[in-house]
This record gives sequence, C-alpha cells and structure tokens, in this order.
Amino acid sequence: MIPRGVEIFAVLEPVDMRWSFDRLAGVVEGRLGREPRGRALFLFFGKRREAVKLLFFDGSGLCIFYKRLDRGTFKLPEPRGDLASVEVDETALERLLDGMDLSERKKAPRPKTLR
Repeated sequence: MIPRGVEIFAVLEPVDMRWSFDRLAGVVEGRLGREPRGRALFLFFGKRREAVKLLFFDGSGLCIFYKRLDRGTFKLPEPRGDLASVEVDETALERLLDGMDLSERKKAPRPKTLR
C-alpha cells in the first residue's frame, strides 16, 4: 500500500498526533510548500517521537499510516541548516519504521589486507 519510487520527506517540527488528513495536508502545503496529493510521502512525528504518521496519496485519496513503537523513539538524521523537512530514501524509511536509529552512520567495512 505504501508507494514505491516516491520522494519521502520527514517533517522535522513535531505535530499533534491527533491531527488527521486535512490538518496534516495543511502542514505539507504551508510549511513545506508541497502538494499533499503529489508523488511524495510525508512523515510526521509527535513531540516524544514514539509514534509516526505517514501521509500519502494513492491515486484515489489521501492515506494515513500510523505506527507507535513499543519501546524507544524514532530517530532521524540531523538536518543541514534551517530546514522544515529532511528527505530520506526508501531504505532509510524501512529502517526508520523498524525503529532503527537513522542518526547513526553505518561504518564502511574495512578492506581486507593480504599478508
């Protein structure tokens, strides 16, 4: 159901997790200057970052996906500059929804040396 091959934006300012379709779509238009019914997916977090809402358009209407972690909080990479959102790729979205910390950089494997 979650579309593949779309831009994914994580909104950095917390929102009230009681907000639904119209209010979240207003945030997309007002804060990000983007069309909520376009080819993009938007992530929203509450103040404590223990829940996430995804807003996306599936071609026939707006959809919301809601997930709350049993333990821990969602962690995003630090934005560069004064941005309202940060773009993430599909792999990062999967890691994020699995509760993994996106602020940690993965270390590249060390090359093996021949002796």
